[in-house]
Amino acid sequence: MPNTVKDHLMKKLENHLRSTARQLVKFDTEEEVLQYLTASFQSELYCDFVGVILNQTGNFVTKAWSGNVPELTNYFPLEQKYCSSRLLRQSLTNENADPPETCNLSRVLKEAKIKTWFTVPLYESDSDLGFCIIGFLNYVPLLEMEAPFEEFGKDIAVAMEMAREKKSQLKKIEGIEWIGKNLSLNAPIEKHIEELTLRAGKGTNADLACIYLYDEKENCFIFQPPSYGEKQHPDSIMIEDNYKLNKYFPFLEKPGGTQLTIPLIIELRTIGVLHIENNNEDVFTENDLRLLELLSNHVATMLENARLFNSEKEHKNRLQFLLDFQQALVKETIEVDGFDGITSMLSNLFQNPVILFDRFLQPISVHMNNRVNQGQLLDQLTEIVQREKGKLKSPDYFLIKDSGDPSAFFSFLMVHGGGSLLGYLAVRRMGQEMDEIDRLTIELARNIYSLQFIKQKIILDAKEQTKDSFISKLLSKQVEDKEGILQFANVFQWDLFQSHQLCVLSIILDEDEVKGSNLFEQQSKRNLIWDYIKSHLPEKDYAIITATHEEKNVLIIPCENEGTQSKKYWQLLYTKINKWVGETNIRCKVFMGIGGMTSNIQDYFLSYQQAIQALNIVNSRLRQKGYMLFDELGSYAILHHLNYSMEVALFVSNQLGRLLSYSEGKNTDLCNTLHTFLQNNGNVKNTAEELYIHRSSLLYRLERIESLLDVQLSDAEVRFNLMLALKLHDMYGQEIERNLLLR
Repeated sequence: MPNTVKDHLMKKLENHLRSTARQLVKFDTEEEVLQYLTASFQSELYCDFVGVILNQTGNFVTKAWSGNVPELTNYFPLEQKYCSSRLLRQSLTNENADPPETCNLSRVLKEAKIKTWFTVPLYESDSDLGFCIIGFLNYVPLLEMEAPFEEFGKDIAVAMEMAREKKSQLKKIEGIEWIGKNLSLNAPIEKHIEELTLRAGKGTNADLACIYLYDEKENCFIFQPPSYGEKQHPDSIMIEDNYKLNKYFPFLEKPGGTQLTIPLIIELRTIGVLHIENNNEDVFTENDLRLLELLSNHVATMLENARLFNSEKEHKNRLQFLLDFQQALVKETIEVDGFDGITSMLSNLFQNPVILFDRFLQPISVHMNNRVNQGQLLDQLTEIVQREKGKLKSPDYFLIKDSGDPSAFFSFLMVHGGGSLLGYLAVRRMGQEMDEIDRLTIELARNIYSLQFIKQKIILDAKEQTKDSFISKLLSKQVEDKEGILQFANVFQWDLFQSHQLCVLSIILDEDEVKGSNLFEQQSKRNLIWDYIKSHLPEKDYAIITATHEEKNVLIIPCENEGTQSKKYWQLLYTKINKWVGETNIRCKVFMGIGGMTSNIQDYFLSYQQAIQALNIVNSRLRQKGYMLFDELGSYAILHHLNYSMEVALFVSNQLGRLLSYSEGKNTDLCNTLHTFLQNNGNVKNTAEELYIHRSSLLYRLERIESLLDVQLSDAEVRFNLMLALKLHDMYGQEIERNLLLR
């Protein structure tokens, strides 16, 4: 080709390249840049095709294509490692390119029978964007334009970067406008999540965009629906010992891959992450990263504010519901005397079993909320609480695991009223912790239970006072208002003309229970034991009537059959009472005296007096047995009919006075030694064995007794007088001592 013509063509081509470069920077999008580029090259060079090939994650993919050979695009993408490494940094032609054996691009063009072709690298600074390829089906002589074409490639790369930057800025502007228009505090947090993931997904051309929010309590990231696109990841991602986010999100703030994750941070605290993905080979760029950073910076604050706003709104609604719930509970206490309505409402509210126990940890109101095996659960829970309660140091709140579900607990809370323990409220919960509103709800229910307990206690106290007044009239020596007593008996549905037996029960606290406590505290303990016995007596016999008369605990038991007359009946009753007393964890001893049977109203006073005398004998002589029927007292029963007088006191004092004074405060009880000796008809061997002492020790004691009393124990008359004095002392000991002190 003549140099003049060649120079003319080169000058024309350079002018075209400069004109094209100036036009490229005017476009706003990368697509417009590439479309203009391919169209202008094809029209000016009369080539058969022009293509723009971009470098994406190690592959060469077609980004723009124009020409008569569209089937060439079917060969793409091409793996970069199997193509010439010079494609991204210098212009190549069909003459100086790597052979088809080592370069897939050369092989593809040869197979497509492209006679002439050349490439223009697209790179700017250190960014290798790809290359532009121009081809001809026929042979065309190429001019020596490597340098101008390489410079033009740089201009194209700059234009592409500028277009991308414009697009990124446009997305940012749109994102800021979108944030202002679409995110509102009044909207639920799900709406915020939906709008944010939609914007993130479409703004980055991602196939998936989702948000995970951090749950400090569970120490994990929890997926917050909805997502943009279909999520394949788990709903929760547990955080283990390693708190570095990139362990759980490998593409954290790292563009260049098919995934990208941005943390959502408020005041240096990570509240979650925004995560996007592509299912194909498209990678996320620095522009995508900047767009997500823009969204995250604004949205993290908006999400946190929305969460706080919605939390406060929900808190307000729950408080309003709590007030309504309180009104419903108060209404229930006004209309109903029992606890079942309150328990049912509380159980339905929490959708979990609720159990109310009395102060002795016996269930009195139960609602299992359709729980399977309700009876079995209640039995197991009651057994566990009864077994473990001895280890508790009167806590206001404690937990018992649900035997059917290790992750669930029964929260036990004491119900107090008037300074006294009234019962326990047990509520089943998943996990050990409750939020503030749940605690307020249970505290409210506990107060309502307390009011209901007090209400019932007032009613019961009124009934007890009425009953005690009735019992006081019945047990008077002279029954004056017979008609009034019969009317009271009808109120209690009690047939006074049926035969009954009266039992007087005494509760003696152990020394360690008395030590360090005042009289009020000691009486409080005795009242607690008596209440516990009364609450359990129906297990033995529903017909037993309990009362308090002259500060004594009285049981009135109908003799419906011969069962109450047998020793076995009283032995079983005494055993039961001792068992119930043991469950209170208050160390004490219980003694019982049982009077004779009644046949008319006047006999109740006599049976009561007989029970007191039997109880006195038990306290004095039969503590090991613990109870005694008056009819089994033998000579004590005869002595009971003697009216107590000062002569009785003087007789006892004359016979035993010095012995009683000597024994007081001594380790050796000579009175007991004398009583045992007389009971054994003066047999030294039997007496020593019963007292568990040596024969010589017994003889020494007997000598001491004879010396103190100035008597001979071998004298039958002396023995009779001493035995009579001992029996009278057993019956009237306290009265004798009181009368002698007054003299």
